[in-house]
Parts: sequence; structure tokens; C-alpha cells
Amino acid sequence: MIPKSGNRFPDKITLNEQGDGMAKFAVVTGAGTGVGKAVALALAQAGYSVALAGRRKEPLEETAAAMQGIGTQALVVPTDVASRDSILALFETVRSTFGRLDLLFNNAGIGAPAVPLEDLPFDTWQQVVATNLTGMFVCTQEAIKIMKAQSPRGGRIVNNGSISAHAPRPFSVAYTATKHAVTGLTKSTSLDCRGYDICCSQIDIGNAATPLTDRMVQGDGVLQPDGRKMIEPRMSADDVGRAVVYIAGLPLDTNVLFMTVMANTMPFVGRG
Repeated sequence: MIPKSGNRFPDKITLNEQGDGMAKFAVVTGAGTGVGKAVALALAQAGYSVALAGRRKEPLEETAAAMQGIGTQALVVPTDVASRDSILALFETVRSTFGRLDLLFNNAGIGAPAVPLEDLPFDTWQQVVATNLTGMFVCTQEAIKIMKAQSPRGGRIVNNGSISAHAPRPFSVAYTATKHAVTGLTKSTSLDCRGYDICCSQIDIGNAATPLTDRMVQGDGVLQPDGRKMIEPRMSADDVGRAVVYIAGLPLDTNVLFMTVMANTMPFVGRG
């Protein structure tokens, strides 16, 4: 079978090259760049075939091309997580192509311009909530439906919470509010899915080196709570990939509910 994306795919995969007797399948949202791309590649190295979801097809195809020499499968599925219909189409494609789902990495998210809270346009607020929170909720719903019905039953959902789930940056109300809400989604999913052998984790990332954080090392850096600007240390996004692979490798009777992965000297703990 040759999917429309051009990536070679059998109808069903029953074995992986890890030799454990079971193929492994994952969905990564926001997989075209940054953290999503790094996690998709790390999962591929760990033996997962990965459905790559994101708004733009071209970056997804670049991630798929980077997976070609690894030996697992890449399925490119352009998806806008702010659209429920687009998410439903993504998971139907995963169900019909993979036949099962072992891991969902809920990663796709957007920010908003750094403006005073009272000046944030309502439409911008709604767009951030639709992408960062509602989209993650719908992806979670659809993953659960597959995971609880498949055999063997169960799987893992890992949410990208961000350090903003703990502490805000100045003028970041929409992003911070949604990331705090992700924590509630993580806890509820973890609790409600115990009976289905589905684990839910949250990984809170601080200053991964991606195009979205380039501003932290350019010019005077980024705004701090005391009004100063400063350059902030960053870490490799590959280390986030390693963290997700660690969580994914645990047996389903064990869960990492929360994990923080951050640049060690970034201004977050204490006074920085």
C-alpha cells in the first residue's frame, strides 16, 4: 500500500525490528519541527512507526524523510488540531492504517503576542484555547477509543505541558492558562483511564532549542518579571525525545505522572 504522502506502508504491521513480537505505533502532533520532530525521531529509533501530524505538509515530509534510514514507518497526516473534524480524520487514518495505537504525544501548541492581559484580542484567546487545550482534549478522546478497544489493550498518552504549567512569563496569559489546564487534563485522563490500562503523563519542557525559542538567545533576550531582558540558556530538543522514550518504555503498571525537563541554568528554580 502506498499512502498519498508517498511513504511506503504495509496495510498492517505485525512485527518490529526490536524483536519483542509486537509492532509499536505512535501519533505525534506538531511533528514537523522542534520538539515534535525530535520526539518523532526518538520514537522511531526506539522501534515505533509514527503518524506525523501537523498543519503544514512540507515539514512533516521532512521529518518522514529523516526517519527513512531508521527502518520504521512514517505516515504523514496534515492535521489542524484546532479543528475537531481534522482530528477525527487523523485518528481514523491511524486506525485504518496501523490497526492500533500505543502512544500519543500531544505536542501541538501555539502562543500569542506578548501584550498586557487586558489588551489580548478575544479571537487570539480563543485560537490558543482551541489549539492548546480543546485540540489536546479531542486527540486524547480519540486515542482512548482506540487504546481501550485494541488487543492487547492499553497505551500511553504524553502531554506537553511546558514549564508555563507551573509559572508564567510576563504577558503570556493565554498560553499559561491553557498549559495550567493541561495539568488538569493529564490528571483526569490518568484517573479515568486506569481501568483501560492507559497511562497519562505530562512532560514540562523548559527552553528546548527550537525555532520558537530562538528569540531567547537573540539581541537582549527575553523579558523577565522585573522588567529586564536577558539571554536564557537552552537545551537540546533531542533530550526531550529521550525523556519521552523513557516514559514510553515503562510497563503499563507504572507511570511517570509529571516530569520536568529543562535547561539546568535557566531562570526557573528559585531566583534562577
